[in-house]
Amino acid sequence: MTTKSISNPYSFSKMNVDEDEWVESMRKSILEHEEEVDKVAVSIFSVPNVLLATDPESYIPQQIALGPFHHWLPEVYDMQRYKLAAARRTVKKYNINFERMIETMKKKDEARIRACYHKFLDMSGDALIWMMAVDMAFLLEFLVVYSMKEEGRVIKKVNSSMSHLVDGSGKKLSHMAILRDLVMVENQIPLFLVKTMLEHQCKKVSDDYESVAKETLKKMLMGLYHELTPFQENELPDVDINECDHLLDFLYHLTVPNNKELGIMEAEIDIEEEDIAEVNDEEEKEKDSFAKESEVRRFMNYIWNILSKSNAGLVKVFKKLIFGKPMALLMKLPWKIISSLPILKMMKEPMERMLEKFQGEGEEKSEEDVGAQKSPTIEEITIPSVTEMARAGIRFSPVNGGIFDISFDHITSTLYLPVVDLDVNTEVYLRNLVAYEACVAAGPLVVARYTELMNGIIDTEDDAKFLRERGIVLNHLKSDKEVADLWNGMSKSVKLTKVPKMDKVIEDVNKRYSQTWRVKFAKFMNTYVFGSWKFLTVLAALFMLLLTALQSFCSVYSCARVFHQLPDIQGGSE
Repeated sequence: MTTKSISNPYSFSKMNVDEDEWVESMRKSILEHEEEVDKVAVSIFSVPNVLLATDPESYIPQQIALGPFHHWLPEVYDMQRYKLAAARRTVKKYNINFERMIETMKKKDEARIRACYHKFLDMSGDALIWMMAVDMAFLLEFLVVYSMKEEGRVIKKVNSSMSHLVDGSGKKLSHMAILRDLVMVENQIPLFLVKTMLEHQCKKVSDDYESVAKETLKKMLMGLYHELTPFQENELPDVDINECDHLLDFLYHLTVPNNKELGIMEAEIDIEEEDIAEVNDEEEKEKDSFAKESEVRRFMNYIWNILSKSNAGLVKVFKKLIFGKPMALLMKLPWKIISSLPILKMMKEPMERMLEKFQGEGEEKSEEDVGAQKSPTIEEITIPSVTEMARAGIRFSPVNGGIFDISFDHITSTLYLPVVDLDVNTEVYLRNLVAYEACVAAGPLVVARYTELMNGIIDTEDDAKFLRERGIVLNHLKSDKEVADLWNGMSKSVKLTKVPKMDKVIEDVNKRYSQTWRVKFAKFMNTYVFGSWKFLTVLAALFMLLLTALQSFCSVYSCARVFHQLPDIQGGSE
């Protein structure tokens, strides 16, 4: 009898691990652990799976990997030769003892580097430090372009080995791809290391090399920000480079500055959560309709109850007569002509929904239909679209600023939105800001809320076109449809959040929109007419009672003789 050997899936022998290195790493981690490292906050994260699944290419580097997360990916490892070339040029240009610099970094910074990453870095100290040093050399050489742009200079020549990747204008496809890779959450390296390498380079140039390195790095990152940001702020906050964890963190602080960076002691607007609480549906209906429930719905229900008790069979007949298939088919015949009339045009969609609803009433629903109804829908911010607001009389005006410059003017009914310049880099840039914000922000998710707002007001290509014509959207994409798809696709990857100032604007816009006569009339018709077959049945019953009374009157007073004596309106005679 043969016995099958059962392999243990958790067997240590199956792990691709060098036992001696593993024991040494455990010993160092426990016995030689520095207490100062515990104070280092994790700053470089993996993108949550719920975000990664929406658009992997926006979060996984396509051209170049920086740091350990994607270093060994075959798709990006081909760039290693260009990294090594950049490191060789750094050694030659600045006469740096690269090996001594590596030894210093390993002794002083290895534990701190590991503490910055939220994942356990399963690699030796030598491999980690060499990887970081080579990646930093490439990054600094790439950022030189943006340092010169920030100073108003134009780079005339790029090293020949990098010329097909990088150009002074930054318009090459490979250059754009690298640019997008630099801002990805998982593609960050600690900024203190970059500053350290710059200090090594500046030692040959200035005695005050620390301040020179800091100033140079800030110019590089400011130039990079101006290249990537879709906003056009007149004034930017003063961000301390020493307080930023990595390149993306610096860009985030410029996009969403804190009170210190804004130069204020406390928040300008302090709104209680209760002030932005959603209004109860019934209260909203009462406030926004022509008549309150006590004046319309109660009267309608009172008449309906009387008719129901007096002659239930007659009511059923009226219901079938009004909402049955014959009447529905009859109503569809002249509908194209009727719906073209200006006043009745706005009633077209509610009437069609009402007919579809009552045509299907009474029919058994299949299990598939029930399942389809129960399927969850993507939660979206509650605000009218751009075209809906425009029809209601709300205006739109561009403002040169950032996210915090969104506002609404009650007097002029104007929604002020920051000018947003959209190109091929914008989606990756904003997605990674949202992802990073979700990982680190203890307060409101400001960038996420902004993308939800833009998704809420831009539903279709027409909405994107409207904002483009008003100068709010500067579109460098192929079409207005791509603009709409960009915002709608991005908001699917984030959950709803609350940002007091922005939510106050949304609340004010909704309040102003609900006060317009078009919206009030539409809500009234949907609530009390198209939303209730009882109302139409009551009208039909009253009409039938009127005809019955008229018939009774004519049977007593001989209406035929009265009608015969009426003058001929056509002017003819028998």
